[in-house]
Amino acid sequence: MTASTTTLQYRRPRAVLIDLAGVLHIGDTAIPGSIAALARLRDAQLPVRFLTNTTRTPRDLIAARLRHMGYSIDAGEIQTAAHAAQQLVCARGLNPMYLVHPDLRAEVGPDADRPDAVVMGDMGPFLDYTRLNAAFRLLIDGCPFIAMARNRYYMDVDGLALDMGAFVTGLEFSSGTTAEIVGKPAAGFFHSALAELGVAPADALLIGDDLHDDVGAARAAGIRAVLVRTGKFRAGDDAEPNVPPDLVADDFAAAVAHLLAED
Repeated sequence: MTASTTTLQYRRPRAVLIDLAGVLHIGDTAIPGSIAALARLRDAQLPVRFLTNTTRTPRDLIAARLRHMGYSIDAGEIQTAAHAAQQLVCARGLNPMYLVHPDLRAEVGPDADRPDAVVMGDMGPFLDYTRLNAAFRLLIDGCPFIAMARNRYYMDVDGLALDMGAFVTGLEFSSGTTAEIVGKPAAGFFHSALAELGVAPADALLIGDDLHDDVGAARAAGIRAVLVRTGKFRAGDDAEPNVPPDLVADDFAAAVAHLLAED
């Protein structure tokens, strides 16, 4: 097990926020040691929430896939960017046009007949010019732009893959509109998960594989952060002086071992 602290002294958190893809699994395969490590966290009575910017899949299906891999996780423990977007849409009484993957349609519902907002997720191969242009026309007419995330890339089973951030930025550029991001790295995304647990940001810790959208965003939100060298981790991320993690670990199992003072 390799783990190294970089800034703050160790103190046991009161809750742990855990990124999913790249930390617990890649594709449909659990990262070795992670299932047992999660069980150790639960045995230690540490409350957890699972965070994901995945916007192609509803929470129930995410939980079912994780259980199929061997994890004990309920849908209610998962905070998704898509769920956060729906909460915002309902709170503001919006009637959006959705740029979302077909698998997410059951969760967000159909497009409004007369949309007054654009809500964008990751459509993957289903994104086409016609849909983008329709969204552009709404935005240039003054409709608000809500983006579930702005991730640059993610680790797929066959390597790094382009994420939705490029398309969010493209619509911003063409329309002159700035998107409101509701998933990571928005501070509210982390804080709402902790609010459910009744834990203050200073008493929590996040474990993620993305230096900027996990570690940097968590620290900006007042949450200590662990960077793991799995998933989308790239060589040199653990030495970036502008975004220093509180801990760098080889993988999720190593991070948990350190947190539970088993090293």
